[in-house]
Amino acid sequence: MKASDLFNLPESLPFSDFFKPDAPPWEWVSRIKDALEAFDFSSVEGQTEFAPGVSVSGPVFIHPTVKLPTVCSIAGPVYIGAGVEIRPGAFIRSQVIVGEGCVLGNSCEYKNCLLMDGVQTAHFNYVGDSILGSGAHLGAGAILANLRLLKGDVAAYTPEGQVKTGLRKLGAMLGEKAEVGCNTVLQPGTIIGKHSLVMAAMAYGGYLPDKHVARSTQQVRTFTRPD
Repeated sequence: MKASDLFNLPESLPFSDFFKPDAPPWEWVSRIKDALEAFDFSSVEGQTEFAPGVSVSGPVFIHPTVKLPTVCSIAGPVYIGAGVEIRPGAFIRSQVIVGEGCVLGNSCEYKNCLLMDGVQTAHFNYVGDSILGSGAHLGAGAILANLRLLKGDVAAYTPEGQVKTGLRKLGAMLGEKAEVGCNTVLQPGTIIGKHSLVMAAMAYGGYLPDKHVARSTQQVRTFTRPD
């Protein structure tokens, strides 16, 4: 399985050398750190003055058009692109890349993740060691779990079956315009195809092909919806 089966890095993000379309999607997770370590934060002009309740530390780029709340915490290295809205209580804790026009919601936590353009994570989400393609959306309370209970390496679920990733922490990989319903938990290593839906209040793990809807782990069907 290739990353390009799920998503393409938008031109708005200056990290194309690190996220190759023919690499497995889970390899993009391990490349986030490398991309940010190589980025010259001094070469771009971002916001440098913040409200007293906005805690910013480490190397951070926040585009001048980013809408900041009165209270949030951002610990670099972090790159946040144009037109992003950060809501109160967001905790962005290291190795996070955010594309244009995203919403980083109230009381949400982000760690070692890549959110491409137009991603919506608006309320009470955890996004760790994950990749979200452009236009992906998490309903309120959706959690992308990134650590197995038995603490071993996480296997990725693909059309060909489970694949060893060698990663102890791996969340979910969501294709472009994929959606996850409110209060749903995606198990470590889950892959959701483009334009697919996982319904609310579920614990879902596995591989969901493009343009499918999952109502339970056992009940998956194709569907058609307008773009």
